[in-house]
Parts: sequence; structure tokens; C-alpha cells
Amino acid sequence: MDTKPEEFKSNAWVVYIIQSEFNKLYTGITNDLERRFNEHLNSQKKKARFFHFSKPDKIVFCESHSNRSEASKRECAIKKMSRKEKIALIEKGKT
Repeated sequence: MDTKPEEFKSNAWVVYIIQSEFNKLYTGITNDLERRFNEHLNSQKKKARFFHFSKPDKIVFCESHSNRSEASKRECAIKKMSRKEKIALIEKGKT
């Protein structure tokens, strides 16, 4: 994705999908995408359990929301999607 984490530095909440080194997809929310990606990459205490077995490779999708509630609802909806649906969402976000 061409979007860089620093483009989402604001008080907005961001729903993101990270692709791991083994091509798996992880969905999460944050209010600081660059910080959160670095935590997943480097922090033993703050990274998601998902990344204990597979390092994050790149952010493939991000979507800004005005508050945490909206972002959480969207995160939940994305997590319920099949892998095929998530890939379609990622591809749609690239256009």
C-alpha cells in the first residue's frame, strides 16, 4: 500500500491490516499507526500475540475513523471477513 503510517498521525482512530512475513493478515485499531506498527515489529511486551510467531512485513490497508467506537465496529466487521474478502478490501483500497 502506498499509504505511509505517518500520514495517519492525528487524533483519529485507524483500522489497519498488516501482512506478515508468512502472508497472513492481522487486523487491528490504533490512534497512532506508526507507533503501533513499530510495537508489533520490535516490542516483546506490546506486540500482539499473532506476531510472536510471524513478523509483521507491511501495512496493506488502513482506514481512518473519527472515534474509537466506529473503528472498533469496523475492525470487528473486517475480522469476520474471509481471507478472500479481506484481499478484495485491500485491493479496493489501492485504487
